Amino acid sequence: MDRSEQLNSQKAMLSKALSDALSLKDLLNNEFESLKKQDIDTFEALQQSKTDILNFLASEDLSKITKDNTDPSAVETVSEAWNELMSIISECKDLHMRNEIFINRKLESIKGALKTIQNPDPLSSVEVYDRLGKVRPIKVRQNVGKA
Repeated sequence: MDRSEQLNSQKAMLSKALSDALSLKDLLNNEFESLKKQDIDTFEALQQSKTDILNFLASEDLSKITKDNTDPSAVETVSEAWNELMSIISECKDLHMRNEIFINRKLESIKGALKTIQNPDPLSSVEVYDRLGKVRPIKVRQNVGKA
């Protein structure tokens, strides 16, 4: 493969990478919206596309692009596209971290609720509301089974 073909191949790969990175950014925003709405079906449907994009962006062929160039004009062209790609990927990283934090907080609140339900602690500080929305006084439940 001559230099011209190699440069065209690299440009094509970078173009696909940029397109995929922008798709990933949109996908991560859609993922967050589905998490907020608790739409698990939509969330799960996005996962395969996300995995495919991440596999391409993490491919060894893509990372070789910046290492293989020796032609100064090619380096400049590839470098600009590469920097733009890295900028978008950085944004995607932040979006992914936001989604991860959201999921972890939801999981912690669910775990806390399950723990409270499964192991009621009579001395816990969980406040319970009555039908009028007022806090019920905390009662020690020593004889729960005798009711």
